[in-house]
Amino acid sequence: MNLFVTGATGKVGSRFVPRMLQRGHHVKLLVRDAAKADWLQRQGAEVVEGDLLQPDNYVDALRGTDAVIHLAAQFRGVDENTTRISNFDGSIALAHAALTADVPRFVFSSTNNVYGSVNRSRPNREDDELSPVHPYPQSKVEAEEALLRLHREQGLGVRIVRLPFVYGERDPHITESLPFFRNWNPAKRIHMVHHADVSQALMLAASAFDIDGRIYNVGDDAPISVSELLQLHQSEISSEGLQQDFDPWDMVVDTTRIRDELHYRPIYPSFYSARDAGAI
Repeated sequence: MNLFVTGATGKVGSRFVPRMLQRGHHVKLLVRDAAKADWLQRQGAEVVEGDLLQPDNYVDALRGTDAVIHLAAQFRGVDENTTRISNFDGSIALAHAALTADVPRFVFSSTNNVYGSVNRSRPNREDDELSPVHPYPQSKVEAEEALLRLHREQGLGVRIVRLPFVYGERDPHITESLPFFRNWNPAKRIHMVHHADVSQALMLAASAFDIDGRIYNVGDDAPISVSELLQLHQSEISSEGLQQDFDPWDMVVDTTRIRDELHYRPIYPSFYSARDAGAI
């Protein structure tokens, strides 16, 4: 396949792109600074230097593309306005460029944080009402809605993939998040997914026929408790965390749809299986 990938130097993209190159796909990368993607270019990727908000600079590079894989996003460490410009404005600019270039498939990477905590008494499903709390998932919800509108009105071949907590392959994501976990009730569980299974889910979404406008939750088979994560990383449970109320289904998703429709099966069904395989 001819793939056009954004966010190639981020946590997800930097693990996704090498896999695609190893499998023989032709991969173009849209990056702001070509020097940061030099290591991917040496592996065979084609680098396009440009800005998401200036599609005239990259629309020609989109022609002949089979699928856009849109991973670029701002998550932490920036203000709310910057988050929205990157996650909403950038996504819509890219979608319009994809329509102009007649790209048939547009995979949008979203988050399971779009669900919020609303006490559904069951795992979150793709068609549930969304209740995001923070700017990052709020911007993702706005982008999802706008992309689905472009699908209905202009035929954008969008497929939305909602990722949980991503880990593995020397990604410091867990270590970076330990300060937050310490303040959560240790009985709280969260869905996770290994980078290998993120790549699997993205490519299933990119290659499947007749799924335009569909949304898919991604996760492994065994949500893990905060207590386990803290203990596995030699981090103490805080007394404050023990006092916190929590929704037992917050950050836990139903993956039936992606299993049934795209035949997704996790390579690493749990954190423990990834650890035992040396894939952390």
